[in-house]
Amino acid sequence: MRLLTHNLLQCHVKGCSTNNYPLRVEATNVVHKEADFNPEFITHMLQKIEWNALRTTASALGVAELPEILPLSMEGQEELLKQIHLVLMETHIMDGKLVCPGCSHEYLVTHGVGNMLLIEDEV
Repeated sequence: MRLLTHNLLQCHVKGCSTNNYPLRVEATNVVHKEADFNPEFITHMLQKIEWNALRTTASALGVAELPEILPLSMEGQEELLKQIHLVLMETHIMDGKLVCPGCSHEYLVTHGVGNMLLIEDEV
């Protein structure tokens, strides 16, 4: 599971609605997989992701220390774009769990796939 995917996920357990994002990563296996760098894609995705959640997760996993605040323009920021690319596209959670900060529900991640399915009484 890429950190891009993680950044878009939240808990949907019944009754868990106030503090359900971001899911805390408790990884047992994180790998780096190279991906082609596309600065236009990264710049576009910066409009969709939650920056503080990405910063916190990247720091917790020891992947990168991202700046607290993004520059207003990414023009001329190729090194920062490459660092964000590394975090979003090349960092993969292979095994572990995602834990909701609100209700402590755990979503398992196995072989890079997060299981976000809920059982009947959780919906």
